[in-house]
Amino acid sequence: MPRDRHAQSSSSFHFVAGLSTGILSASLLQPADLLKTRVQQSGSVSLLRTFQGIIRGPNSLKQLWRGTLPSVIRTGFGSALYFSTLNALRQHVAKSNILTSTGLLVDSHGDLRSSSSSLPQLSNVANLATGAAARASAGLIMMPVTIIKVRYESSLYSYKSIWGAATAIMKSEGVKGFFSGFGATAIRDAPYAGLYVLFYEQAKRRFSQLRDAAPTVNTLGLQSGMTSSKSVSINFLSGVLAAGFATAITNPFDAVKTRLQLMPERYVNMIQATQKMIKEDGFKSLFDGLGIRMARKAISSALAWTLYEELVRRAEVRWEKKMTVVS
Repeated sequence: MPRDRHAQSSSSFHFVAGLSTGILSASLLQPADLLKTRVQQSGSVSLLRTFQGIIRGPNSLKQLWRGTLPSVIRTGFGSALYFSTLNALRQHVAKSNILTSTGLLVDSHGDLRSSSSSLPQLSNVANLATGAAARASAGLIMMPVTIIKVRYESSLYSYKSIWGAATAIMKSEGVKGFFSGFGATAIRDAPYAGLYVLFYEQAKRRFSQLRDAAPTVNTLGLQSGMTSSKSVSINFLSGVLAAGFATAITNPFDAVKTRLQLMPERYVNMIQATQKMIKEDGFKSLFDGLGIRMARKAISSALAWTLYEELVRRAEVRWEKKMTVVS
């Protein structure tokens, strides 16, 4: 048994795993993202009316997947950067003697095969901090693509291509146009990611304690306290619950962010945008799109994290099996 089976997966593997899961979830769930953007854009039209308006229009199926390319680029590479950065941070924290001595590390040297998790076991504070830091970093790098994605999905713009959108934004708003609403985005994404990792790890820990602890043999032929199917079920359910809680808490920032990115000439900054939204559309405008965003986030986050952890788990088990044969 290696001293630290988690340390064996390379940064490039986590990058590719994150890229794959991000592309898959973005492609499947683009209609939900588009509907959320349209609802938040208007501030008064319901989700049902928005959906009916698209369906009754020309090329309805194509319109529901409008903006898929920038969404795939943004979510795919964003997930790749996020997961590889998060892995690096968690590995660093897990190996840090300082954090171990301060109690920020939990079960770092325990037998993790009996858990559904393929990640190092950290404390609540460390889970919150690493998740937030990784998301903020990835968000900053992918911000220009995010701007193009949101405007593609909106009915306020009629960009024909990614290059055309980039050229139009640069011409009318300059470089700063590609970072419109970054403050609101960072305040939404960093807490969301931190809270998600916190809730996700807590849920996995609780659900794992409820399962049958009897050792079984997994599909790869190695003894383990949990089968692959149980692990996937626990991770997916934990992902759905974590996304639901984190989305509800951070939705006001998402609503403000959308207005800033779509109408920068009307909404100057986060504080002014928040005040203007409440004054003109009421406090409920801060929760526009909550239902569709919560549903989309629950499915996309659960799907991405479950696939990501399963890829990591299988890679680690195969490496472990190979090392056992060699020794």
